[in-house]
Amino acid sequence: MGEMGLRERKRQRMYQDVSDIAVRLFLERGFDAVSVAEVAAAAGISKPTLFRYFPAKEDLVLHRIADHETEAARVVAGAADPVDALRRHFLEGLARRDPVTGLNDHPAVLAFHRLLYGTPSLVARAYAHQERSEAALAQALGGDLDARLAAAQIIAVQRVLALDNWRRIAASEPVAEVAPDAVAAAERAFRRLAEGLPGLGDRNPGPDVRLG
Repeated sequence: MGEMGLRERKRQRMYQDVSDIAVRLFLERGFDAVSVAEVAAAAGISKPTLFRYFPAKEDLVLHRIADHETEAARVVAGAADPVDALRRHFLEGLARRDPVTGLNDHPAVLAFHRLLYGTPSLVARAYAHQERSEAALAQALGGDLDARLAAAQIIAVQRVLALDNWRRIAASEPVAEVAPDAVAAAERAFRRLAEGLPGLGDRNPGPDVRLG
């Protein structure tokens, strides 16, 4: 078990190191101006090895948010009121300036978001990430059509809230000024979700749900 744990840690370290090198190169020169072969050379690995870790060039960037794919599903697992659990989780993210909420003005975070939202192929790949998040949440909510419809609305609300925060921060509005509006918008959006998805808590199958 210890050997397997070490092997997995080394694998995750490889993912992180290669992704960090790639993002640095993309930020310096632009996503389309850097080839996969150049990333592999900078990371000291072969191109085939890189593709074993990252099936697509875009995945080198999206790796940074990959751990958020099942976040919503994890939050609602076992929750009596899934929408309220997600509301509280999003508000907590705003309070700690979690980059995924868009409410973060660190230069590195802003540069990463400019790269992500300013590159069409990355935007398209990000939608695939959101679809997987939506599918995981739908399964956590029961997996039927009503659960899928609810998950689609919830993930869309989170995406729009975060994008609006990022756009204001990217336009040089101070975080301290954006934050109260971000909290109010989140409260309003989740309240409307709760009103539009009555009884959702009764459908939550609890913590034994399989997410993948």
